[in-house]
Amino acid sequence: MKSKPKVDAFHAWAEKQLTRIPGKSELAKAFRYGLSRWSSFTLFLEDGRVAIDNNPAERALRPIGAGRRNWLFAGSDIGGETLARAMTIIETAKMNGLDPQAYLADVLDRIHDHMNNRLSELLPWNWTPAGTVQSEAA
Repeated sequence: MKSKPKVDAFHAWAEKQLTRIPGKSELAKAFRYGLSRWSSFTLFLEDGRVAIDNNPAERALRPIGAGRRNWLFAGSDIGGETLARAMTIIETAKMNGLDPQAYLADVLDRIHDHMNNRLSELLPWNWTPAGTVQSEAA
């Protein structure tokens, strides 16, 4: 793995820098913060499912930040919570490579007569369009 030697060198460098800067400074506080969370930072080295960065999550949150000013006027706290749930579903659909409009239209059309014990089939990471499910069954 190419990253591990670089991560190890960065850790040694960060610890050395911490000894060279004033202990009560904001910079020292930042170094201590990072070093105290080292196991979380290096988790990608041990678990292949963990990405080296969180860029997809940051990109998913960008529309929320851009629309924050508009969403101040959701009408009420409950309206804001409803909007947050809707945005979560939409962004989760996008992160799973789905067209959110097609996904929501299909799920809303099917959910009323879908069996409760099979609702997990409608989650974005398990979902297949209704036409696909019917053609495979035929």
